Amino acid sequence: MRSHDDIWSEWQRLVNMAPSELRDWLDTDDSRSVGDSGGQGESTGHKSGRHILRIKDKKKADLSDDDWAHMAKVVGYIKRHTSQGGPRDDKEHSKWRFSLMNWGHDPLK
Repeated sequence: MRSHDDIWSEWQRLVNMAPSELRDWLDTDDSRSVGDSGGQGESTGHKSGRHILRIKDKKKADLSDDDWAHMAKVVGYIKRHTSQGGPRDDKEHSKWRFSLMNWGHDPLK
């Protein structure tokens, strides 16, 4: 299991969207158009983005165990999906990028 320090370090490096950017992104149709909802309406990634915003509103000392677990999940997701490299053409408008942005990471930054 990774330490909180390791998770924090990777989180700071990988979650590269400011809260205002992420909040604006989550309000778009493109944000809602990607990801698996499991029939629940809102995709897992979109829900994750909302949780990321709640985490970013807290001080590090105030993070709950659930927050730390979600941060580790976000870091893992971003690392797995960025390693895939995305599409060769039009990364800017790709579902790959849109999905990563729901998780707080813009691969074009």
